[in-house]
Amino acid sequence: MNINEQVELLMQGTEYGDEGLRKTMESELRQRLAEVEKEGRKLRVYCGFDPRTADLHIGHTVTMRKLRQFQDLGHEVTFLIGTYTSLIGDPSDKDKLRPLLTQEQVMENAQTYAKQAFRVLDPEKTILRYNHEWLSQLNFADLIKLCSNFTIQQFLTREAFRKRWDAEDALYLHEFFYAIMQGYDAYALKADVQVGGTDQLFNIVTAGRKIMTALDAKPNIGVIMSILPGTDGVVKMSKSLGNHIPLNSTPEDMYGKVMSIPDAAMGQFARLVTRWAPADVATFEQDLRSGAAHPRDLKMKLAREVTAVYYSPEQADAAQDAFVRLFQQGSVPEEMPEFALGLGQTVIDVLLSAGLVASKGEGRRLIEQKGVKLDGETLEKFDAPFPHAGVLQVGKRRFVRVK
Repeated sequence: MNINEQVELLMQGTEYGDEGLRKTMESELRQRLAEVEKEGRKLRVYCGFDPRTADLHIGHTVTMRKLRQFQDLGHEVTFLIGTYTSLIGDPSDKDKLRPLLTQEQVMENAQTYAKQAFRVLDPEKTILRYNHEWLSQLNFADLIKLCSNFTIQQFLTREAFRKRWDAEDALYLHEFFYAIMQGYDAYALKADVQVGGTDQLFNIVTAGRKIMTALDAKPNIGVIMSILPGTDGVVKMSKSLGNHIPLNSTPEDMYGKVMSIPDAAMGQFARLVTRWAPADVATFEQDLRSGAAHPRDLKMKLAREVTAVYYSPEQADAAQDAFVRLFQQGSVPEEMPEFALGLGQTVIDVLLSAGLVASKGEGRRLIEQKGVKLDGETLEKFDAPFPHAGVLQVGKRRFVRVK
């Protein structure tokens, strides 16, 4: 690809909340690509990941997908494990203090995190680093120098901090260190580009660039990615909200969950979690808007591609075949009532609340008779937590789409 084609691909799916800032980052990226080409080197690109949990969903992989695009273009990619930043936890999108983790918890999660990340990234082309390598070496004088580049007002204008301040909830001093630590990461890695989500805008574009400039380094360029919505198509994908698509799932489950997203969210999924080029995404969205293709057929194309990103093409094809057999050959109706899954609900709770059974006794009997299925899989324990969103079937004719 030439430089303009690279910029078009690498800026796909970005969101800055300000058109002027987007144009600035795009212009700097184009200029930096020209500079490194002239210098005979590749861009140094990184994204930091705080392994505060070991269970990833595809929303976590949006930035990994962007890193993979940089890899495929031949650039140098570092996957940074936030062994020190994880001790605090990013407060950017939180309205309360995160619990502190131990170094042992972080390192245990990091191993699982990296293993799952390599389902997207090329492990042979990925540099794995840990930010305790340099952050643990800073002394108090270094910290004073770094902190002197910021004012308290800069932090208090951030929405998450402002809400807590206005509500008279506690704000802890160590939470302010997070953005400064992340900014120092960019300096330590001599980064040309840092990838992150919109919740990282302050940390990357404000803190990172300010610290690099203060330390006489060329400021990095922020490639800020949109946040992937959950299967409800509205709010951020989250395990706690039950609208997530687990990475450690099955091809059939992943395919089915993508098929459950609203049509309005299909464009965001196409931009953020597929391998499609900008022209392919544009054609996909145009076909959806114009009605040139049936939305169901387009969604099947999308589901097949998303599943193939994390599994093999053969597994994605098999998942699609299974979906067709189940949903399009008369087994399951396309139109059915919907039910919003509540936090902590069991199988029997859902059966009762969705009106599929009249009593707990009836629900238990149906389950014992193997008459209750979720996405074609028989549910065998009435008191187990409800597994995930999908099509719940009771008997031969009662269906509810659990969201």
